[in-house]
Amino acid sequence: MLTLAQFSAFLLTAVLLTVSPGPDNLMVLGMGMSKGRSRGIAFGLGCAFGCLSHTLLAVLGVSALVAASPLALTGLRVAGGLYLLWLGFNALRHAGAVRIDAAAGTDEPLARLFLKGCMASAINPKVTLFFLSFLPQFVVPANGAVGLQLGLLGITFALQAAVLFGLLGFFSGTVGQWLNRHPQAGPLLDRAAGIVFIGLGLRLMWAR
Repeated sequence: MLTLAQFSAFLLTAVLLTVSPGPDNLMVLGMGMSKGRSRGIAFGLGCAFGCLSHTLLAVLGVSALVAASPLALTGLRVAGGLYLLWLGFNALRHAGAVRIDAAAGTDEPLARLFLKGCMASAINPKVTLFFLSFLPQFVVPANGAVGLQLGLLGITFALQAAVLFGLLGFFSGTVGQWLNRHPQAGPLLDRAAGIVFIGLGLRLMWAR
């Protein structure tokens, strides 16, 4: 099981990464601003719960590596660390470059928008790479049940994303107006996320 310190560190990091400007939350924001809060919430919940498919892949993949080969696990750790470093440097270099894009299309049923959000997340290979790199850093092998720890972390990530994306969809009009009045907020969040990514990448590569 997860310890309180382990869970708290993961949750704080996950929240920071979720609120930093990115394709998912900006699509939720654009959907809510252009199509209404209910459609923004539906799409955001879909994006959040689509993360569960990546959690399953992480549980199966990392657990298999732990059982099969310490060398393979080291290779995954180094590759994941490099990927997180790349994400971090890109976030710093392009801070504030992402803009809100109003959602296109006509008014769709909420269930369809939820499924669209799920698919947008589930079929994105970048999200898979992120989960394979991010989740293992908060696993403590000495606590046992590596697969269970990964599963609980992934579910935690999906639940906090569902809450934050739901709130973002609900308050999309207010948030959009606030961002227009405070254009410096986006770059600051990007830089904070970039620093977190770089720190996580270095930690993953040098972890024992």
